[in-house]
Amino acid sequence: MGLGLLPLGLAFGVLITHAGLPWWCASLFTAVVYAGSFEFLLVNLALAVTPLATVALTAFLVNVRHVFYALSFPLDRVRGRLARTYSTFALTDEAYALTTGEQARSWSGARIVWLQVFMQLYWVGGATVGALLGSVVPNSVTGLDFAMTALFAVLALDAVREQRGDLPTPVLALLSALAARLFFPGQMLLAAFTLFTAALLTRESTTGKRTGEGASRA
Repeated sequence: MGLGLLPLGLAFGVLITHAGLPWWCASLFTAVVYAGSFEFLLVNLALAVTPLATVALTAFLVNVRHVFYALSFPLDRVRGRLARTYSTFALTDEAYALTTGEQARSWSGARIVWLQVFMQLYWVGGATVGALLGSVVPNSVTGLDFAMTALFAVLALDAVREQRGDLPTPVLALLSALAARLFFPGQMLLAAFTLFTAALLTRESTTGKRTGEGASRA
């Protein structure tokens, strides 16, 4: 995953340079903001000198999914206030995807934190190098801002493959996204996560009741 973030960071760094921002903005954004897809949006917001209130609202709407991530992210394994603070700050889509899978159930808190540290180093390093070398990449190259979307698509495919015996979950996710796109196009991400969470809770409640009834009858 770290090696995957490296070219993604390069693309972000090149985008910074082509936008006319100084190269160090790439290092600053990736080290301090560290919000993936929002960083790509932040480039245009910075160029437009967008008011801070609008930037804050945009950041909230784009990253509100992290509220849902916190429901199952294994922060309880991380020891120490400093480590827990950094782990919360560095909770990205990639970190969540890696640490909540079946293979990560035995990982220690130290391994989780170091995983997040190295992933950010790949991201910051790639963006810095991309910004420094951005001048040699022709302006005719397009699609760099799609790199983050492509990575999300890969993560989604990996998640579906890990749940081969659980077809209803990806189907619920797809239906939630379609419903959000149809009824809440302006707040699609937040609406999709809310609908998906509600659907999972409803399914869990229904399944639990059925299991309890079956046990009582037996």
